[in-house]
Amino acid sequence: MIVDEKGIKDTRKEYMKKLMNEENGWDHRISAGVKEGPADCIKTSEVTAALKRMKKDNKAAGLSLSGLAAEMIQAAGDIVTQWILDYVSK
Repeated sequence: MIVDEKGIKDTRKEYMKKLMNEENGWDHRISAGVKEGPADCIKTSEVTAALKRMKKDNKAAGLSLSGLAAEMIQAAGDIVTQWILDYVSK
């Protein structure tokens, strides 16, 4: 068992070195074509359903990615739904 700081760092470094440089075998049996053009359209009903499924945690908005709590997003209704659709279609 390694307990000193240098030993822990060295062990972690070796682990990450192996993890990031290890080759994975591939038998070339799986292939996929390149998708060109715009991504599939996201429907308004899909965004609405996703917004309804957001967990309400009754917490204050904090340092999240958007800075908004789920309740704030859900309360905005159709305006947020349209904003999300516009954002993802760019």
